[in-house]
Amino acid sequence: MTGPRVLAEAHWPEPGRHEPLPPIPGFTASSFNPLVAETAERCLRAHHGTAPAPGRTALLLASAGGDRATARAIDDAAASGQRVPPLLFFQSNPNAVLGHIAARWGLTGPVVAISPAESVPGRVPQDALDLAALLLADGDADQVLVIAAEQAESADDTDRAAAVLVTTG
Repeated sequence: MTGPRVLAEAHWPEPGRHEPLPPIPGFTASSFNPLVAETAERCLRAHHGTAPAPGRTALLLASAGGDRATARAIDDAAASGQRVPPLLFFQSNPNAVLGHIAARWGLTGPVVAISPAESVPGRVPQDALDLAALLLADGDADQVLVIAAEQAESADDTDRAAAVLVTTG
């Protein structure tokens, strides 16, 4: 089996640019979902221009840390005895933002979220590329949008994401 062929790629942040992430209606308290959505949007636009994307495109999200900010917000609310906002439960599932992307772009392939064995912020891990190759080889999709996203662990760092749109080699 040959490796997948890259059709487009995108990164957050882009080198030399420091702009705020655009908010997504219905997602609050965390930069994770806007990070995933914006990086996916940039990658899809680089190849397809505007929505919808033709063909069967799978979505694959790889994140070792996941949405740390939402998890913290839920933990803090529960620990203090406060009511946890219902939106936090919705957005704590990584497939929620993938559903947003799929609906916006008309993507009809499988939706998968993984926690890779190794992760370097701003790079797509090999685990994710291997899984994308399997989705393509199995005929589950014509293209796979692979997004790797990691939130910053400290205020001195920045959220980082990378996305690649791949097809069969």
